[in-house]
Amino acid sequence: MKQGGFTFVLHSHLPYARRAGRWPHGEEWLHEAASETYVPILNALYDLRDERVPFRLTIGLTPVLTEQLADTLVMEHFLEYLSGKVAAAQSDIERFAQIGDGHMKYLAEWYADWYLKVQSTFLNRFKRDIIGAFKLLQDEGYIEIITSAATHGYLPLLARDSSISGQLQVGRHSYVNHFGRQPRAVWLPECAYRPAYWVDGPNGHYRKPGIEEFLAENDEKLFFTETHAIEGGRPVGKATGGVVGPYGAIPQRYVVPIPDYEEPTNRTTYEAYYVRTPAIAAMGRNDRSGMQVWSADHGYPGDFNYREFHRKDGISGMQYWKVTDVGVDLGHKQPYDPYWAQQRVTEHANHFSRLIEELVASYARDNDGKPGIVVSAYDTELFGHWWFEGPDWLKQVLHNLAESDVVEQTTASDWLEQHPPTEVLDLPESSWGQAGNHFTWKNADTEWMWPIIHAAEQRMEELVARFPLPAGEAGGGSADHHFMLQQAARELLLLESSDWPFLVTTGQAREYATNRFNDHVGRFNDLADALLAPNLTHEALQRCREYYERDNLFPDIDYTVFKKREQIGG
Repeated sequence: MKQGGFTFVLHSHLPYARRAGRWPHGEEWLHEAASETYVPILNALYDLRDERVPFRLTIGLTPVLTEQLADTLVMEHFLEYLSGKVAAAQSDIERFAQIGDGHMKYLAEWYADWYLKVQSTFLNRFKRDIIGAFKLLQDEGYIEIITSAATHGYLPLLARDSSISGQLQVGRHSYVNHFGRQPRAVWLPECAYRPAYWVDGPNGHYRKPGIEEFLAENDEKLFFTETHAIEGGRPVGKATGGVVGPYGAIPQRYVVPIPDYEEPTNRTTYEAYYVRTPAIAAMGRNDRSGMQVWSADHGYPGDFNYREFHRKDGISGMQYWKVTDVGVDLGHKQPYDPYWAQQRVTEHANHFSRLIEELVASYARDNDGKPGIVVSAYDTELFGHWWFEGPDWLKQVLHNLAESDVVEQTTASDWLEQHPPTEVLDLPESSWGQAGNHFTWKNADTEWMWPIIHAAEQRMEELVARFPLPAGEAGGGSADHHFMLQQAARELLLLESSDWPFLVTTGQAREYATNRFNDHVGRFNDLADALLAPNLTHEALQRCREYYERDNLFPDIDYTVFKKREQIGG
């Protein structure tokens, strides 16, 4: 009998970039991730499937990413991108041959073959359908696909409960459309959680629900948190027959740091816990296994033999160099060697597999044989895009653990069903961002965004109140009104994306993110002004059609999910 469980939880997300630039910011983000991460990971998983390896893992595909990967135009542009990469590598073959650099010529040939394989498998193995390829793996029981908020909105900082509910409802509906079933688990954007709290409004004292209450409305059973949220959670009772010990409403919002809390007693990420009520459970990220990949000092991707991400050829943009050594200037990086990189992949996969076995066995040994689960959560784009060899490593780990006598590979929801929680926690407000709080998304550089977001949330509620019924019914407006209301809802979701403040804070694409945010705000307000005016004009309708050509995700969106929800004071 195996001693415990293990699952990768891979969080796949990119902001909406369809027809919003190509390079250096825009759709090329999608093309890079598809070629370097999504297709290689699918190839790895389908190889294991063909070899009849009984692997299991959990993978999240955010609704906004799913919509883009299912978009015909984005996929046409993806094929153009792949053709460009093949052509660039082939041009490099000639260039390096002319200067007599045999190793660089070999690398250019290797890259040409690599991109041709991505192109071939995308066209033939997966029939141009990345989402369908993931769906098949879920339908056959190999993976669990989890959902998220529609456009990865940073839920705790949204002002209106209608926005939190709308983000989650639209995300759930998109999941059902693409995967043909109800989601069982959800990845909260940035692992950002808020508990219930009370506020004073203009009409009295009223309660703001915790995130878990919105999930319960969607019949979702599980979400994921950062390590410190579980270890800093305060027990509020035992889940025995659905009865929870007494606990009161949280009197005020609070934010980590954890030292402000009483010390946890045996709270561990090896177990799932119910959150405030025995309806919604949370699993925490295992820090030890996570650091083995993420650590700047000891993480696998920093190995000197792996491909260097940051140095690119000045002509073709190809990445022909390896990490080489800590602190080596980019100009002094040595040429990459795929053979030696693969040797390290094998060593690191074996090391990680042994680590998981040790963690699982140690937990069982220390808890009288009680099985625990190791949840190793990462951004999917780490594997392949940032860590080029990552999909190969992932494949070997899954293969190794499928043969383990100690570890049971599972999915998060399957483990939860087989090992339901026995304890209920009050989780702290938290995220997996810097310092474990909201700083990355709300700080001196991004504070200006939030009043604009909050004003848009309020206006969307006003639009729903003005047109509360379906088109054609009394109070529902015309079909043109309905079309514009749907587009207003799309623009609201897009301006709420956590990516814009994140990119401003990190400086990775500050100007692009600021412009994108302002563009969606401008479109939303233009539509709201037109809809709230006495008469709908032809010019406003034409502008809406133009907005839809750019931002056409969630084609059958129900704008009434943004109906006002505050009970008394808001």
